[in-house]
Amino acid sequence: MSKMIDPESLPYRPCVGIMLINQKGEVWVGRRSDTPDAWQMPQGGIDKGEEPRDAALRELEEEIGTADARIVAETAGWLSYDLPAELVGKVWKGKYRGQTQKWFALQFTGTDSAIDPTQVDHPEFDEWRWCAPGELSGLAVAFKRDIYEAVVAEFAPVLERLRNAK
Repeated sequence: MSKMIDPESLPYRPCVGIMLINQKGEVWVGRRSDTPDAWQMPQGGIDKGEEPRDAALRELEEEIGTADARIVAETAGWLSYDLPAELVGKVWKGKYRGQTQKWFALQFTGTDSAIDPTQVDHPEFDEWRWCAPGELSGLAVAFKRDIYEAVVAEFAPVLERLRNAK
């Protein structure tokens, strides 16, 4: 019999999230290969001693296969979410209750042909597309929806600026 893990006793995993924005003001989302109903923006852990900005650029390339982007904004603070009870103790080797994330808005500077998340070392996505920012929370798993709504709200001026900068 496995013992119950009290989520309150676990820390949050430090992480970055990336809102990659194209010239039309659309946002990159990938469909998770392990959860076919779930689409998400790139995200990942911050390595020991790594700055969040550096982690965001590294994760972008590791997850979608391109570094053709520049950071144009970051969230003022950190945004956190808790895992659902059934996932606590199962993901991230049971070390964390959820994630605390520093989000970055990146302007995509390349072409769509430079993106191939299926050809990276450890593919997490089996499909990708550009979507309107307002679609993001509806595509995400339920426990990430509040974070996605907060990120879209905070980056709204950036999205508008990039959409009008044609």
